[in-house]
Amino acid sequence: MTRSLQNRAVAAGRPGRRFRRAVVLGGAGFVGSHLCEALIAAGTSVLCVDNFLTGSASNVASLADEPAFRLVEHDVTTPLDAGLMVEPVDLVVHLASPASPVDYLRHPLQTLRAGSYATEHALILARDHGARFLLASTSEVYGDAEVHPQPETYVGNVNPIGPRSVYDEAKRYAEALTFAYHRRTTSTWSSPASSTPTAPGCDRLTAGWCRPSSGPRWPASR
Repeated sequence: MTRSLQNRAVAAGRPGRRFRRAVVLGGAGFVGSHLCEALIAAGTSVLCVDNFLTGSASNVASLADEPAFRLVEHDVTTPLDAGLMVEPVDLVVHLASPASPVDYLRHPLQTLRAGSYATEHALILARDHGARFLLASTSEVYGDAEVHPQPETYVGNVNPIGPRSVYDEAKRYAEALTFAYHRRTTSTWSSPASSTPTAPGCDRLTAGWCRPSSGPRWPASR
């Protein structure tokens, strides 16, 4: 482990479950790259999977020499190669999706597939390994919300065919699918909704959205 990651691990200093091996889908994006760094700092082996549609290998370049880190270029709307899954996995994190309006309007079909096909592949992987599953959702599932902030009881004000529906509906479906799996299995699932993040590596803020040049603290389960 590099000195900077050792320092980060010491600085974090918070108790919590330690995972042995994590698969992070969309790990070369803005949030994903920071999560990969945090997991490595905590002593977790990480398989980072990304097709670089909006992420970049440069975002995780600082981890290239870490023996516990592996970066694989792959479109997660198709299942991972079984050869990558020989070792046990106890954490699957699904972050893969264009997240800014600029990106998901440019890649509408890929955004919908990330919320549908990719989510189910990730859930199956977590189920087969008995792993904890974490889905990164968004407050955009509420659509053009009329209540601020939104409580868990709020069901939203949505337009299923508007321009941004490709992102909103993809995330809504991903949440529905995750909870359908949760109700049918004994595995542990988490689906936190995140607000717009900012952190080192975020080049600019445009209309409240961070478009990264490079990539959480762990969100609470619900």
